[in-house]
Amino acid sequence: MLFGVPRLKRTLIALAVSLLACALLISCGGGYSSGSLPPSGLTFRAFVSNPLHVGPTGGIFPALQIVNATTDVESNLGVALSSALPDAGMMVLSPDKKRTLVVSPSSARIAVVDNATEKVTTSISLPGNTQSLFVWTDNTSAFVAIPSAPIQGQAAGGVGKFNIVTAAVTATIPVPSAHYLVSSPTGNQILVFSDNSNAVTLLFPGLLTTGSQTNTQVPCPGVPIAACAVSGFDRPVWGVFSTDGTTAYIFNCGRECGGSSNASIVPLNMGTLVPGTPIQLISGGLVGGATTGLLSGNLLYVAGTPSSIACGMGSAAATCGVLSVIDTTSSSVTTAVLIPDGYHNGMQMGANGQLFIGSQTCTNVTTSTETRGCLAIYDTVRSLVVVPPETGDVTGIEPIPNRSVVYVCQGGGMQIYDTKTDLLQTTQVNIVGQAIDVLVVDF
Repeated sequence: MLFGVPRLKRTLIALAVSLLACALLISCGGGYSSGSLPPSGLTFRAFVSNPLHVGPTGGIFPALQIVNATTDVESNLGVALSSALPDAGMMVLSPDKKRTLVVSPSSARIAVVDNATEKVTTSISLPGNTQSLFVWTDNTSAFVAIPSAPIQGQAAGGVGKFNIVTAAVTATIPVPSAHYLVSSPTGNQILVFSDNSNAVTLLFPGLLTTGSQTNTQVPCPGVPIAACAVSGFDRPVWGVFSTDGTTAYIFNCGRECGGSSNASIVPLNMGTLVPGTPIQLISGGLVGGATTGLLSGNLLYVAGTPSSIACGMGSAAATCGVLSVIDTTSSSVTTAVLIPDGYHNGMQMGANGQLFIGSQTCTNVTTSTETRGCLAIYDTVRSLVVVPPETGDVTGIEPIPNRSVVYVCQGGGMQIYDTKTDLLQTTQVNIVGQAIDVLVVDF
């Protein structure tokens, strides 16, 4: 976003620079440069959202920078977003990789980008801002969690279903304070996590009707409704499905999110919707937290920041977060290690077994002997943690398929890490402006 600029002025700037963007080698539409290639001429691309892209003559406008994900070289072409958004943040890719959705963090709008033509095709107006959305298996429907969505006669919050081709609202499901969404592998079930709640709402997309507003209802099994609530948790904020979709591992954030107990993981049987025995995140004297995670084989990696966990000798940071490793076959924590604190909301597995974990609002340290921010790299082979000497919030992590590199957006810049060394590689991309999110958009 254009920090420090009033909303009206941001709008005027967006209008003024949209034409400028087209003149400054930002792709504004129309065909292909040659054959089946997109205008950038690249077949393996990473998009980087940049709300403060600086043009050659000094103009500032939101755009998607395009990086050659094979050579790590930025294209001189990009995607202008000025006609649709005042800024640019999180991105989401459709399953068929034909479209990229770009979220404006300030205007409650989403731009839909055609990846083949590298231009905006439509934009969607939301009834409130979102931090969680995904494109469904049909490649035309997007589900969006909107915590502040006004719902007549009910508490604010809901999940909207939008057509990303026509920008039409096709369903609205009231879920108070709906904040995060997690889809099952087949897309036939969606977990909805609400702020300050001890329940998880389960949506059945196949039962939604056009324009419907479906109330939640209990119990769920055997009831042909589009949404129902499952209780018995302690501030659940996230979930991870097993590969076959029969189990969802629910992340009880607990005290970190205003709950009453230590964080834990609760296996939820998706057939009976009966919560199992909580897995306590305790190992080697460390009590873990649970706000994000990733399942790799039978190992579930869980990150969070429990209260009052000291970093110990060797760091100027007063408190640390914890990464817990759960063996799902035995429902036990096998390993727990210290990582930077903050609210953990990003985790990706890179090549060579290197797990990248990002957080926001962590303790940044810059001293003569130590520099650290919100990124940790966990070597799953040797059980070692590296905290790179980079400061700032982590807002995007993207492993590059079939390569030993990972792109990371941190502190407004983008860094490229070599997973063989966990160090920055020699070749880097200098994003002028502010790198917020990064996404590979080609197979």
